[in-house]
Amino acid sequence: MAKKSKKQQAGSGGTPATVALTAAGVEFTVHAYEHDPSHPSYGEEAAEAMGVSPDRVFKTLVADVDGALVVAVVPVAGSLDLKSLATAVGGKRAAMADPTLAERTTGYVRGGISPLGQRKKLRTVLDASAESHETICVSAGRRGLEVELTPKALATLTDAVVAPVGRT
Repeated sequence: MAKKSKKQQAGSGGTPATVALTAAGVEFTVHAYEHDPSHPSYGEEAAEAMGVSPDRVFKTLVADVDGALVVAVVPVAGSLDLKSLATAVGGKRAAMADPTLAERTTGYVRGGISPLGQRKKLRTVLDASAESHETICVSAGRRGLEVELTPKALATLTDAVVAPVGRT
């Protein structure tokens, strides 16, 4: 039990993402850093601040696929292939979701949207490149806070489809 609260305290208080990880008994590491609001990219800022290769840091993007919101988790070093995302979930068309709708639906702010602990659990697609890493980092639910975990744990907790949806 003490181990769980240490993990939550490591991130300066629990977020829904870290609470979900702790509740699931998943091993994870919290990485906190000072967020710079003037940095042009949340994901690249996280990679730089943590000293982690950008291909191991994944951003959480919310897209609209045929009228339904879908989460895509792709490396910050690349971009999301919307056509591949639509295909991965059996859809025809995908477009980036309205940022306000994404925030309201997930319960997180842009730049801090986590694939874990969302207000409304959305269908999730994890880019297949994640499987080439022992661990990856994703947002822990706020700017300046990341969690590191295995791709398998992330896919299991989010019921993710693993598919090639990222572009370099």
